[in-house]
Amino acid sequence: MDISNQLSGHWLAAAAVFLLAGTVKGVIGLGLPTVAMALLALWMPPAQAAALLIVPSLITNLWQTGPRATFKPVLRRIGGMQAGIVAGTLGGALWLGVPGGAWASVALGVALVAYALWGLTGRQLHVPPGRERWLGPVVGAATGLVTAVTGVFAMPAVPYMQALGFQRDALIQAMGISFTTSTVVLAIGLAGNGGYPVSALGGSIAMLLPAIGGMALGTWLRKRLPVAVFRRCFLAGLALLGLYMVVRVLG
Repeated sequence: MDISNQLSGHWLAAAAVFLLAGTVKGVIGLGLPTVAMALLALWMPPAQAAALLIVPSLITNLWQTGPRATFKPVLRRIGGMQAGIVAGTLGGALWLGVPGGAWASVALGVALVAYALWGLTGRQLHVPPGRERWLGPVVGAATGLVTAVTGVFAMPAVPYMQALGFQRDALIQAMGISFTTSTVVLAIGLAGNGGYPVSALGGSIAMLLPAIGGMALGTWLRKRLPVAVFRRCFLAGLALLGLYMVVRVLG
């Protein structure tokens, strides 16, 4: 089904999803593609959901790559991972095609549960500096493969970046850089497989406004709410939603 036709019946629901996803990203620095893919995939194919999130994800992630003064030092730490993301996403897109079908929904659900459970344990991982050179590209390639299958960029990139010992602002910037790379390469992969038709662009641009509005709201909330409490609730909700998606297909 054409994405523009899909939006004609569900544009209010889709806008609400991107408002929520942008709010989550504004509060904790990530979660827009994860929340958007999880909720949109409840009523549309994962490939259509992935196509819709391209523009909102790209713009909000570019916003998150600042400030310029620390951009180069952060990029040097995660440059190898970015190369792996490019290779893994494009390779996965060529090998597996665009996200779609029941298997993609199951894979997305499993990825959501794995990410949520990792976050809820509160465990702090540490990567010794000597291992970054070879481990970064490996983690990037794995992240790229997960992105090609599910449209979600967080696993295992976010745990790896947290394990590098970045301070809070640098970590948020690193996630912005990584998610920008994933968004651009996913768009290329979708276009190469015919999964990103011209009709998708208008719908994706339309979802930018609620996503930006949500991110602004999330930034405002972050100054007033305990981030740790919000993050736990968010991760628990993702785990339950992921389980639901798996059970719905396999049950």
